[in-house]
Amino acid sequence: MVLFFNPFTRLNRDVICLNTLKTLVMGGTRFVGKAIVSKLINRGYDLTVFTRGNNKHPENVTHIKGDRNSKDIEQLIGMKFDLVIDSSGRTAEQTKKVLEIIGRPSHRFVYISSAGVYKDINQFPLDEDSPVDIKSRHIGKAETEQWLKSSNTPFTSFRPTYIYGQGNYNSIERWFFDRITKSRPIPLPGDGNTITQLGHVNDLAEAICLSIENEKSTNTIYNCSGLKGITFNGLIECAAIACGRDPDSIELATFDPSRMNSKERKIFPLRLNHYLTDISLITSHLNWQPKFDLVKGLIDSYKNDYALNLQPEPDFSNDIKLIGY
Repeated sequence: MVLFFNPFTRLNRDVICLNTLKTLVMGGTRFVGKAIVSKLINRGYDLTVFTRGNNKHPENVTHIKGDRNSKDIEQLIGMKFDLVIDSSGRTAEQTKKVLEIIGRPSHRFVYISSAGVYKDINQFPLDEDSPVDIKSRHIGKAETEQWLKSSNTPFTSFRPTYIYGQGNYNSIERWFFDRITKSRPIPLPGDGNTITQLGHVNDLAEAICLSIENEKSTNTIYNCSGLKGITFNGLIECAAIACGRDPDSIELATFDPSRMNSKERKIFPLRLNHYLTDISLITSHLNWQPKFDLVKGLIDSYKNDYALNLQPEPDFSNDIKLIGY
């Protein structure tokens, strides 16, 4: 039974209002966590947010300030929650520690994983059963998913690709905006036809909220990103439009990624291989569709974030390693 926007769900054989679920959000004042908290507030959820407290938190939530990797986590002793949303966990041990203290949530444990767990293969798009790379820097997230399964904790996990949008502290859209607005050449791997995939932070947050209200999502892992992949060339064109520039006026400077060491490859903000996931499972289960196409999303990022928070002169010194100037 699917309960889209239904105010009731069955929980431990008792019927209660979804917005009375006692909810703990691990991380909730930056980027993804902030977007999730905003949507939960609008839905009337009873929220407690556990963060390091480095950023402003909404006044209408209970805020517990602390580092989850220290004894600060013991502030949760004695508390019980129906729903836990973990947007800051990276390892299984971090998740285990939270649940050791508060017990298993009666409704759901929602985990923000990453499509970065997948192994590089030659078949695309990647679905939720695609092989995992045990050497991935995100392997702790895949191990967390496996532990949640084995612990019989009701969970839902999300594997986004590149997340962008207002408040993004990762150098994704800003990396391109900096070079476009400063009329700098944009380093381009090879011919620029490598396919990547971006998803807007608000679309991810909306999907997470819908999953809470949908029984199909229990014990399910979802890819979650934009509807379409895009080439690096296409991404640069969209970024130029967002900045109000003619895409044909953008100077591209190609480099050969095969000649770079692993450290140098990280200078470019995106993977240098194809990176495309299948999101058909989440669209089917949740009747969810991303609201932001890439141009619309990048325009929003530029106007409502980048242009309002101009940084000191960007450092382009690493570009020399890629293109020589």
